[in-house]
Amino acid sequence: MTTDLLALIARHVRDIADYPRPGVVFKDITPLLADPAGFAAVVKAIAGPLAGERIDLVAGLEARGFIFGAPVALELGAGFVPLRKAGKLPAATFAESYDLEYGTATVEVHADAISPGSRVLIVDDVLATGGTGRAAVDLVRRAGGTVVEFSVLMELGFLEGREKLSDVELRALTTV
Repeated sequence: MTTDLLALIARHVRDIADYPRPGVVFKDITPLLADPAGFAAVVKAIAGPLAGERIDLVAGLEARGFIFGAPVALELGAGFVPLRKAGKLPAATFAESYDLEYGTATVEVHADAISPGSRVLIVDDVLATGGTGRAAVDLVRRAGGTVVEFSVLMELGFLEGREKLSDVELRALTTV
């Protein structure tokens, strides 16, 4: 990444202490999203290395992965597939559950959203412990897709989520 892009991200992502609960430092991306030039630069940085490569679908994780995933899909000339929290999709789904530090959660995709052999880029905003990412990769594969890459705006390196995704290409625009 260029130092300009790293500085832009650092300037526009703010830390919110003790959110959503005490001891957690939340990475708030809303200032980045409010800056049209910054938002566009991040979308281009996520999509850029994959330009010219066959990407059939971009899968975005609910909710902030939707925000980056949809414009990345447009940039790559690919379709967009939402990976949603359990119970949010109206048709038949595939589901993958994963552990959180305080319980479990489930992510789903429509059973007909990913054709067998589709080349899929998974996009999210932040990679933390890797549980959501692992579930997303497993879900895309279960639906018949091939994960080309897992891309995030920011990786929280100290949480070692990358270890749960060692079998896929993982790219973070910045690591903190």
